[in-house]
Amino acid sequence: MKLKTREVAIFGMLGALMYASKVFMELLPNVHLLGVFTISFTLVYRKKALYPIYTYVLLNGLFTGFATWWIPYLYLWTILWGVTMLLPRKIPKKIQPIVYMVVNACHGFLFGTLYAPAQVILFGLSFKGMIAWIIAGLPWDFVHGVSNFFCGILIVPIVTLLRKLEKQVG
Repeated sequence: MKLKTREVAIFGMLGALMYASKVFMELLPNVHLLGVFTISFTLVYRKKALYPIYTYVLLNGLFTGFATWWIPYLYLWTILWGVTMLLPRKIPKKIQPIVYMVVNACHGFLFGTLYAPAQVILFGLSFKGMIAWIIAGLPWDFVHGVSNFFCGILIVPIVTLLRKLEKQVG
């Protein structure tokens, strides 16, 4: 995955955009555009979407600290990227928005469960402890999933814009 100079600049800016959007939306707990950007960048840039995604992860660590909460970020966004990569490329236009919104929502609903293995490893939780940790986070995962669903309406317009810009430059 050799990058052109233009791609390095674009992916750096897209990763910074992800981070800036997270900071801007921090007033609303578990409401953000990170899933929207992850899915959008994956649909447009495929494997290369990992560059802006991990630019975001790195920026998050640099600005907020490389603490234990950050470690799951090394895989949480990759899971959403991977699921998006597995989606058929030729989804009918009429159902694209709902498919992407549902995928985004599922990542939000499952965020605590996907985060849990790191908690088990880092803090030595038992299986019961892990289940209790997941259950305690369900209200936040509910907010996360619902907000991801509604924010997901932005995916198709972002993808359309990025593809248009790529055609103009490419």
